[in-house]
Amino acid sequence: MLEEAQATLETLSINTIRFLSADAVQQANSGHPGLPMGTAPMAYTVWTRHLRHNPTNPAWPNRDRFVLSGGHGCMLAYSLLYLTGYDLPLEELKSFRQWGSRTPGHPEYGLTPGIETTTGPLGQGFANGVGMAIVEAHLAKVYNRPGHEIIDHYVYAIVTDGDLMEGVAAEAASLAGHLRLGKLIYLYDDNKISIEGSTDIAFTEDRGKRFEAYGWHVQRVADGLDVEAIDRAIQAAKADTRPSIIMVPNIIGYGLPTRAGTAQAHGEPPGDAELDGAKEKLAWPLEPRFYVPDEVQAFFRQAVARGAELEEAWHEKFEAYRAGYPELAAGLQRRLAGELPEGWAEGLPEFPPDAKGIATRVSSGKVINAIAARLPDLIGGSADLAPSTKTWMDGSPTFAGPSGGRDDCHEGRNIHFGVREHGMAAIVNGMAYHGGVIPFGATFFVFSDYLRPTLRLAAVSHLGSIWVFTHDSIGVGEDGPTHQPVEHLAALRAIPNLVTLRPADANEVREAWKIAIEERHRPTALILTRQNVPTLDRSVYGSADGVRRGAYVLADLGEGEPQIILMASGSEVSLIVEAAQRLAEQGIAVRLVSFPSWELFAEQEPAYRDAVLPPDVTARVAVEAGVSLGWHRWVGSGGRVLALDRYGASAPAPTVFEKLGFTVDNLVAMAHELVP
Repeated sequence: MLEEAQATLETLSINTIRFLSADAVQQANSGHPGLPMGTAPMAYTVWTRHLRHNPTNPAWPNRDRFVLSGGHGCMLAYSLLYLTGYDLPLEELKSFRQWGSRTPGHPEYGLTPGIETTTGPLGQGFANGVGMAIVEAHLAKVYNRPGHEIIDHYVYAIVTDGDLMEGVAAEAASLAGHLRLGKLIYLYDDNKISIEGSTDIAFTEDRGKRFEAYGWHVQRVADGLDVEAIDRAIQAAKADTRPSIIMVPNIIGYGLPTRAGTAQAHGEPPGDAELDGAKEKLAWPLEPRFYVPDEVQAFFRQAVARGAELEEAWHEKFEAYRAGYPELAAGLQRRLAGELPEGWAEGLPEFPPDAKGIATRVSSGKVINAIAARLPDLIGGSADLAPSTKTWMDGSPTFAGPSGGRDDCHEGRNIHFGVREHGMAAIVNGMAYHGGVIPFGATFFVFSDYLRPTLRLAAVSHLGSIWVFTHDSIGVGEDGPTHQPVEHLAALRAIPNLVTLRPADANEVREAWKIAIEERHRPTALILTRQNVPTLDRSVYGSADGVRRGAYVLADLGEGEPQIILMASGSEVSLIVEAAQRLAEQGIAVRLVSFPSWELFAEQEPAYRDAVLPPDVTARVAVEAGVSLGWHRWVGSGGRVLALDRYGASAPAPTVFEKLGFTVDNLVAMAHELVP
């Protein structure tokens, strides 16, 4: 009798998940009922038998993470969050996809309590989970001690056919297998349906063999309704040292009389008749909508007391850990709180004036190493370009999984991402979602196109991810237009909540890195040169800490009030400096403005902006080796832009700059057109 009662409660609980989700989609007349109705049994298994979490404290550091990579099925997550007692009342489910609700059409990190990642663009959650597992492994190796497993949690995810088709997931899966990230357990909703119909039309590879080739532990469950089989598979996954994927055959839209197992179940509200038909088929009351049996509510809400007990037990373990390892405990606690250590920015390089100068990628490398020595939180790497992007942290080993009989090296802070720009970026975001680290990823600026969707998601999610983009312009030279970014600055500047910084010299690089480290609630992109740029004499020109305000006055040259303003970012600042010196010799008063960040400048108070760019000085020229798009906001109707509204060319960098008009002579001539 007890087993029968448990089975009945289990069935009731799974159907509650299904119909809360379907009712919300139907009420909104918008959404995706298919995934929640099909995957309810495996989600139930994860959430009631394995997931360690505390609904009253979604930020408990040692919680397991649950990622719904197929974010279109977000009502599955919302139903579970409501049922298990998170701060997401039933009224929010009834407001699914409506203005002002905390139940948007795809999950949004920071908006809905308990949502760990912003997902929906397929493959992103899959790769985010890899980043989370990297941080778990890293913090565990750095801070755990025998008998004190303070960091010890899993990353669970539900992934879909669409996730597995996306290249970003393939990149991340390949790296996860290489690193043997055994705390990753993914359940694959193998329902064989996509929007256009059967997956047979485009996706017929053997997915299991693919993941075996990646180095994953692959299991196949015979029946997606079999909770016990799913449970056994998860237990086996936990016992394996490899990342795991459990292939679960499900029926999309399970229960719907005519739509189950079809593409129609994916992204359309079922309609009242179809929904009622499903309820009749599964012996569910037709009314009221959003029905939750009392016994189901009581069963799921056990998660509140259980979660509190789990966290309390963890805190007791932490206090014992603190007693034995006070310095380690203090460091871990600081990092988990997202706080920076006092004095972290002390001793950063001060670069002396140098007419020849150094490439800003090189000065960035020096700054990274100075920061890394004081800030153990910093971790990251490059898409197989560390020697070129100068992002290797000396004194720290590579983050690596066990191989060749050797133990893992999860304490390492240098990550070899391989030639996987998009996967790298989504993994970096996953690291930021997890917390306890300050992650960065690096590649050539032209390849920012390969990861732009993920950079955008970092901005949507208010993540403090850092991006290092080098080889920033036609200064790449001989590699030619395929490797010379010209439209990329405009593309990044178009992303809301992203801070784009293109420093002019080595000292601006230092300040840009300080900003990037301190910006914990939005991402930062550092745009750096391959070629040398002069290091300005700061006793003559404005202090580099002006970078913090986005744009600042470098100098006023010549007699009297400025007649013309020359502004530039990055390597072109040295060009406007030289041109201004010549113009001043010719009797024209010039204001020089370094303009590393449009976003930071736009955030300054109007009085400051007017002080830098006086409204009555309408003769203005902006110089940048990229497209002109957007610069007219700052030069005004009476100004000019010396830019590059075409692709570059293959030749030595000085030749390319000269042939494309980035010369002192050309700039001086433009100035004279505005100030005769």
